[in-house]
Amino acid sequence: MPQLVETLVDEIAAPDPATVASVPPNVVTASEAVAAVALEKQRVTLSAQITENGMNIPEGLVWRVFDTRTDASGDLALAAKSESATATFELAPGEYVVHVAYGRAQATETIKVAEGGLRESIVLDAGALRLGAAVTGDIRVPVNLLRFDVLTSGDGGDRTLVARNLTANDIVTLNAGTYHVISYFGNVNAVVRADLRVEPGQLTDATLYHRASQVTFKLVTEAGGEAVADVEWTVKTVGGETVFTDIGAFPATVLAEGDYLVLAKRGEAVYNREFEVQPGPGREIEVLTAVY
Repeated sequence: MPQLVETLVDEIAAPDPATVASVPPNVVTASEAVAAVALEKQRVTLSAQITENGMNIPEGLVWRVFDTRTDASGDLALAAKSESATATFELAPGEYVVHVAYGRAQATETIKVAEGGLRESIVLDAGALRLGAAVTGDIRVPVNLLRFDVLTSGDGGDRTLVARNLTANDIVTLNAGTYHVISYFGNVNAVVRADLRVEPGQLTDATLYHRASQVTFKLVTEAGGEAVADVEWTVKTVGGETVFTDIGAFPATVLAEGDYLVLAKRGEAVYNREFEVQPGPGREIEVLTAVY
């Protein structure tokens, strides 16, 4: 009996070479078949809405899908990207991080792809902001002299820049929330700040008011006379800070409300005048070739 068992074991452990040779080379093991099914890519369809239960956003979306593993630089590896309103991806089963941007509004969600695919909608909870500015007294600020920066709310260094150098009437899409807006009238010191609230699904129109004025300078030999050419100009605050310099016959700038001293240099001669800026229409400041 022991000899018979031994013979049977030998037959099982050492199959006939001819039988092995007859097995097709493309036959895979059960574990390999399961792995192949697990790695088969599935269809993932993504859409976005501005608010809960809103219509799908029809254009202007940028989708990025990241793997949860990091790349060589330590960042999440980008798996796919699309700029379609309704984005369709073929992704292997697993976990991913989806980021969608609409203007400067954005949202991030983690999704899990399994067999059968996935259809997902993401709510941005966004609104829009349109900015303008005027001088006290409802004098509109010329568009070419106006720009805006938009930052997150907070105190000083806690703020993060969201949008830079927006022009008047630009419509910027933002996540709902409170933002710190800075309005620049000209390039010197006419600056106004305000905290504005953006509501989801709404356009917020805001006008910021400057206490400032446009100012033009000219050097003349008599009141109302012709402007003298080739003049070096310097404008200082009452505290002695230089806020504006230029060369020419008719330099122009925008200055915040306050008292100033203007210096006009031609050759070795220097002429000066104190003047006051008040909010309102632009004005011309004449400097006579005499000592004030």
